Amino acid sequence: MFNNQRYLTRGVQSEIPIELQLFMWSCINTIPEPKDYLQIFRLLCVNGKQKIIHEQEQPEFKHEYILTVPNPITAKVYIIDSDTYSTMLLAEEY
Repeated sequence: MFNNQRYLTRGVQSEIPIELQLFMWSCINTIPEPKDYLQIFRLLCVNGKQKIIHEQEQPEFKHEYILTVPNPITAKVYIIDSDTYSTMLLAEEY
């Protein structure tokens, strides 16, 4: 799962810096198996730093990261695996 072609929507391309996109993909690679087809990332600005909350529902998983980035953003991002490809999209594009 998540070891296939990777795509992102125009919303992600325009609103999420490439460094954060790559970080989220790498987060998926490091979580233990089994992985849910739906990965959820909540990006928050906390005290001038980027907070990323990574979650999945089945099996339950949650991990938080704090990063120092030039311009922290607030967004909710989904990464969905469909067996043939994976897509990163903003929650409002779902």
